[in-house]
This record gives sequence, structure tokens and C-alpha cells, in this order.
Amino acid sequence: MKLRAGMRLALGAMLVMAASSAAVAQNKVVNVYNWAEYTAPDTIPGFEKETGIKVRYDVYDSNDTLQAKLLAGKSGYDVVVPSTHYASRQIEAGLFQKLDKSKIPNWKYLDPEIMALVATVDPGNEYAIPWGYGTNGLGYNVTKVKQIMGDGVDLANWDMIFKPENAAKLKECGISMLDEAAQVFPAVLKYLGKDPNSTNADDYKAALDVLMKIRPYIRQFSSSGYIDELAVGDLCMVYGFSGDVMIARKRAQDAKKSYEVNYFIPKGGAPAWFDLMVIPKDAPHPEEALAFINYIETPKVHAAITNTMFYPNANKEARQFVVKDVADNPMIYPPADVSKTLYVIKALPLNIQRLQNRMWSELKSGR
Repeated sequence: MKLRAGMRLALGAMLVMAASSAAVAQNKVVNVYNWAEYTAPDTIPGFEKETGIKVRYDVYDSNDTLQAKLLAGKSGYDVVVPSTHYASRQIEAGLFQKLDKSKIPNWKYLDPEIMALVATVDPGNEYAIPWGYGTNGLGYNVTKVKQIMGDGVDLANWDMIFKPENAAKLKECGISMLDEAAQVFPAVLKYLGKDPNSTNADDYKAALDVLMKIRPYIRQFSSSGYIDELAVGDLCMVYGFSGDVMIARKRAQDAKKSYEVNYFIPKGGAPAWFDLMVIPKDAPHPEEALAFINYIETPKVHAAITNTMFYPNANKEARQFVVKDVADNPMIYPPADVSKTLYVIKALPLNIQRLQNRMWSELKSGR
């Protein structure tokens, strides 16, 4: 009788411990704040299945939105993904934790050349790993634009959007522009033959003048909503992110639309950028954050994101799993002669950032 009672007590203790362990596993969570349209269908489910960690996933479509949450503190997020020109200042401001590379064994797959570029904003690669990278350029409903402008129109030309006479012709079929001053002003400055990362206030006045002249013809400012609108034919020209336009292209193809959607890197140079995974200083679940980052750097996982979202990644082993149509697309992986014309958007002094933002508000209001 005593033996049976002892066995019951032992069994009960084991059940309590098992239930406790299950509860701990169920309570594991990682809160991720990332750009919209930036994962493959199985990215989050695959991580949850492999690790038992629940993902709470929120999205934004502007670096300013993310920065406001970071500066306010206690955002509750464990992994966030700022772009290079914001991340550099955020790193300097001490907003992020250093990455424990011993807990990111997939670090070994990162391309040293790409990480050297990232080191220009994250010295020593202590805080950040690229989620993806790309360019800003022009996306079109090619069929509709050629109907309006003629078959011989040069689509790889900034004149298409920055010359008022061209923008006026495309007003009715819809023009969209990224809704972020720091993404737009560098392209205009370069178009004017100036330093795209200028710190001269007069240069920004000249750039604003260009933008104000085309303002009447811009239907909307959007950093993600334009994807579906371009895909379904509600827009005909966008200044947008490379991968987003390629997503619109794929959706139009899948829907068997009669028109062609495509992306062009204009001649004369275009902005290039990285979006970087970082862990906020006050992240509530830093261990789970490291597990999430490591999972993303699994070669097949990151390749699946590239195959779905059309943004390259920094994982050199992932390239073998990127489908040929994506890997060989010069608008996704630009050839050397085009890459030489690209420039990285850099962090600017606070007075220039404030100037940009004031001008941006003026532009959007149309005053």
C-alpha cells in the first residue's frame, strides 16, 4: 500500500513538472515588428513549429513609425528591422543590444562583402544582420504608360517622374511616391547633380522645388499600399522599393492581367539600402529574439523569403536555393555596371533631418 501511494505521489509530481514545462514552452514568445510584405508564407509557421516559440508579428510601412516607437521606449518588441540610414543613428543612440553571436550559429553563412557594407553603419557588425536589401526606382504599368507616352519612351529615366510635363501626362492613370522624406530627397538631389546625402540646406530647397512642380500630379504617398494598386491597374507609375514592384508584377501575372508590370533602376544612379534585424535595448524576450534571427539565417528559410518577396539577402549559402528567375533578374540582383551607379542613403545631421521633414510636410500638404 505504501509503495502504491509512493508511486502515485511520484507520478503526480512528474505530471505537475510536465505540465509546468509545457506551460513554459507555451509562454515562450517573440514580438517582431517588421516591414509589410516581407516574409514567405511559411516563415513564421516554420519558426513556431521548429522552436515552439510563438511569434507576435506586427508591420509598419515607414522608418519614422518604427523610430517613434523606439524613442518612446518600452515598445514591447524583441526584433525590429530599421533601414540603414535610420539604424546608424539608432545604434549610436544606444537603442539596441549587442548581438550574442555564440547564439547565432548561422552567422557563418553571412557574406563577408555584404557585412563589410553593413559595417559602415554598424562598426564591427555588433548589432545588426540584414533581413534584405534593395533599391529605390520606378515601377510601371508598362503597357499603359507606353500607350500614353509612346512605345519609344525611356522608362529607365528619372525624367519620367521628375519632369512636370511627363508627370502631367500620367496623372490620370495614377502616380504614387514613397511616403518618407529620407527615401525621396536623395533621388531628387542626385537627379539635380548634387550629393544625394547633402548637408547643404540650399540643395534641399532646389530638390523641394522639383517636387513641388510635380506635386499636382501625384495621387498618393505610400510606402506599401501601392503594391496591390499597381498590380490591379489602379496606378501606372510608382517611385517605390524594388522588391515591392516585383511583388506587384508577380500578382499581376498570377491574375493573368493583360498588361505588364515591371521595375526599372533609372540611369544616373539610384538609392540602395539594407533593412537590418536588431534587438531593442529593452526587448522583453532577448533569447527568443536571437533564436528568431538565427532561424531567418537558415539558408533555405532566407532563400524562401527572397523567392517570395524579391529582395536579396546577405546569406551566401542561401543563393543556391534562390529560384533562377529571381537570381538572374537584373532588377533584383543588379549587374556590376548598374551596381556602380547605386549609392547608399546615409544618416544625416539632425538639423537636416528636421529640414527634410518640414519640407515633406509642406510637399504633402501642397502648400
